[in-house]
Amino acid sequence: MTHTTPSSGRVFSIDIMRGITLCLMLFVNDLFEPGVPAWMVHTKAETDGMGLADWVFPGFLFMAGLSIPYAMAARKKKGDSSFKLLLHVLFRSASLLIIGILMLNGSRVNEALTGMPELLWKVLMYMGVFLVWNAYPRKKGLRPLFVVLQLLGLTLLIYLVFIFKAGSPEDVRWLETGWWGILGLIGWGYLTAALVYLLIADRLSFAVLSWMLFVILNMLSQAGIFHIGGLAGRILGVVLNGNVPSIVLAGLTIGILIKQQKEQKNQLLKWLILTGTLSLIGGFVLRNWFIISKIYGTPSWAMLCNSISILLFTLVYYCTDILNKVKWAWLFNIAGRNSLTTYLAPDLIYFACWGWSIPLFFYKQNQSMILAVGGSVAWTIVMVLLAHALSRIYIKLKL
Repeated sequence: MTHTTPSSGRVFSIDIMRGITLCLMLFVNDLFEPGVPAWMVHTKAETDGMGLADWVFPGFLFMAGLSIPYAMAARKKKGDSSFKLLLHVLFRSASLLIIGILMLNGSRVNEALTGMPELLWKVLMYMGVFLVWNAYPRKKGLRPLFVVLQLLGLTLLIYLVFIFKAGSPEDVRWLETGWWGILGLIGWGYLTAALVYLLIADRLSFAVLSWMLFVILNMLSQAGIFHIGGLAGRILGVVLNGNVPSIVLAGLTIGILIKQQKEQKNQLLKWLILTGTLSLIGGFVLRNWFIISKIYGTPSWAMLCNSISILLFTLVYYCTDILNKVKWAWLFNIAGRNSLTTYLAPDLIYFACWGWSIPLFFYKQNQSMILAVGGSVAWTIVMVLLAHALSRIYIKLKL
């Protein structure tokens, strides 16, 4: 994905900011909760507050929305029609939903009923995902081989879904959507924001209205005024709740703002700071009626997270796209350009270590906070470099 500006040829801050959120996702997901400070991990659902881990995922959602105008512009430049753009949005969203559901159900495998150990099912599932959605090199002579690999991956996934069984012998269950998993939530948020963008294009006022509409929807849902149950609720609940789409639409709004103000960077900085400040105020105003809670997905939490994302992005934008200082962010830049691989590849290392009892995670203990935190920092760096190394040999997920 390429993001351009007139001066440098690229909006470095977009990849870098996405990379920051990805690195923090790897970091907080690896933390051993009993051995690290409470402010680093998730706050309990009923507690009015948030820790570092409570911002990371919405930070990534925000960047997913911010990238949409640039991704659409890049595809239009290549000649994609509006219909092709719609098909791309639907395919990408469906892919995220499918992978999200598969990941979510991996921990539900009943080994006896499925006839396969849980870890093996997960490893084969990840292998299938990489085979199907890998960005194979464009070498005409090898194209038939790549098609065979994709078909092999698709066959493997279909087989794993076919044999999957959860529950008990008295109550056998199949795949469930549940809360859709992280990638599923991203899929629903992306689908909503991308469809909105296809309708409104770069009209900033319409983007703001769409953002506010889903904030209001989130408020009504949290207040118990608006609720849709049944099949529609189970399928479209993430959208109808308003929380996830409101965060992605906040990013979309900022993305459109950047496109419109790209020639006036100082003016853009003022608008970014103003929007971030208003989001901060809005979050604390909403706190009078809704506690700050990631687990519950409250509008106050979403607005505060958007504020952090906007203001942090403003700082990154100032450093990289105005001062042209990018060397400090080389690790984040790598992560941002290999986002899905960076997020998924580490799971295979976890599975291997758990399955073969490899004591790689010795730092997960509560005697030394420095070792516990430092170990997760080291893990994050190594996993980003691993994803980069994989991309060099054409192993890179791209939807």
